[in-house]
Amino acid sequence: MARTVGVLKETFPGERCVAIVPRSVEALKKSDIAVMVEPSAGAEAGYTDDQYIAKGARTASRAEIFAEADILIQFRSLGANPEAGRADLRGLRPGQIVMGLGEPLTAVREASDLAAAGVSFFALELIPRTTRAQSMDVLSSLATISGYEAVLLSAQALPKLFPMLMTAAGTITPAKVFVIGAGVAGLQAIATARRLGSVVSAYDVRPAVKDQIDNRSSGIRYWPWVRR
Repeated sequence: MARTVGVLKETFPGERCVAIVPRSVEALKKSDIAVMVEPSAGAEAGYTDDQYIAKGARTASRAEIFAEADILIQFRSLGANPEAGRADLRGLRPGQIVMGLGEPLTAVREASDLAAAGVSFFALELIPRTTRAQSMDVLSSLATISGYEAVLLSAQALPKLFPMLMTAAGTITPAKVFVIGAGVAGLQAIATARRLGSVVSAYDVRPAVKDQIDNRSSGIRYWPWVRR
């Protein structure tokens, strides 16, 4: 039986993400899945309604999506959008599937409300971080962006330049960057800071990540955790 996926515009204040991009619509259509998109759902992420339509989606109002879609896709579902997202509860119907970030381990009330509405909820942050599920690993993707963005914001706020510069007026020494934690975000921060020309040191409680730091970029000073 053919299914219909509904892509909703995000209602969390300041959220600029969208659940799926236009090229994903094409992949869903090949699997005989119809796609409905709320107008301007992808505008903040840089995608126009025409781009979604060109890939086979159709635009529909929020009410129409709730009424017709079998699967609702949101970047921030109720658990990750507890205030503005509560308005969507009355539009849900038993048997629908909701997919998105939902913080189910902490947003207990919101998870209970979704269960009471009779929907099945798939929290994407609980997808196992394995090789087979890598393409669906939203946490690693977001952590990569966070690590990159953190260094750019730091570079903008720092009252000096990151790289070493030799000018007619003298030499500017490179900035020193200290990254705490060498997970996905930390490794991206290390690589970004190095690309900007800074001297990077890193710290992590796991001695095993030293090799990951060394592989990411040479010249990193690693500070291991020492039990006292």
